[in-house]
Amino acid sequence: MDWTNPAEIWAAYSDSIIGFGLNALGALIVLIIGLRVASWLGNLVKRTALKQESIDNTLGNFFGSMVRWAITAAVLIAALQVFGVQATSLVAILGALTLAIGLSLQGALGNIASGIMIMIFRPYKLSDYVELAGVAGTVKEINLFQTVMATPDNVQIMVPNSQAIAGVIKNYSGFPTRRVDVTFGIDYNDDMDKAISIIHGIVEADDRIMSDPAPFIKVVNLNDSSVDIQSRSWVKGADYWDVKFDITKKVKAAFDEQGISIPYPHTMMIQKSS
Repeated sequence: MDWTNPAEIWAAYSDSIIGFGLNALGALIVLIIGLRVASWLGNLVKRTALKQESIDNTLGNFFGSMVRWAITAAVLIAALQVFGVQATSLVAILGALTLAIGLSLQGALGNIASGIMIMIFRPYKLSDYVELAGVAGTVKEINLFQTVMATPDNVQIMVPNSQAIAGVIKNYSGFPTRRVDVTFGIDYNDDMDKAISIIHGIVEADDRIMSDPAPFIKVVNLNDSSVDIQSRSWVKGADYWDVKFDITKKVKAAFDEQGISIPYPHTMMIQKSS
């Protein structure tokens, strides 16, 4: 064969070139369509699960993620087969690559296992306000690899599932009620009983505060420049911040009106005559 003659090269290898091109085109079509189908089915499973009252949002999102990734893996295998890689050869290749993939993807596989554990033990769910791996936010999504949260100022935080479940988990939405603790410092010359009575009246007037357990309002500490009175009240979890802010504001206004001062740290200089 004359390798300088394009006509002879094409005549000899045209069938192979055309076959390779058709296989590549078929694999590309399978890949594009398959990935679209995987995304569509994943979203369909998610939407269907969210409509079922017996399945909460956390499981619905997780099921949708699992379906999408499972179909994506099947599509990749199908695309390789269309490309010309036989099933037996594919199994051999996957077997040879299993160890390397397992070592290189230890973190990803650990996240998947951790995601499954989160679904089983349910330490938190969608819309819960939690602290994971040292960061706090509202849970927006739990997928195979990570937990997506939003901070109160709407910053997106993505915590790998392995880190989320490995550390201490604080779930501020785990119970229906929470205790609101607010500490007020008054001057040593002020009437403690009067200050307690003022705080007590404000707490009793708030319908969001529960009567059982009864609110706790007592002197808890003697600081260098103040007598500390703490109010501990039980409320529904959703009312926690509003009650905390309202009590702080109303007590400050009532103290000003009733002549109760809130001191600030200061330094007193004493000069001795020689």
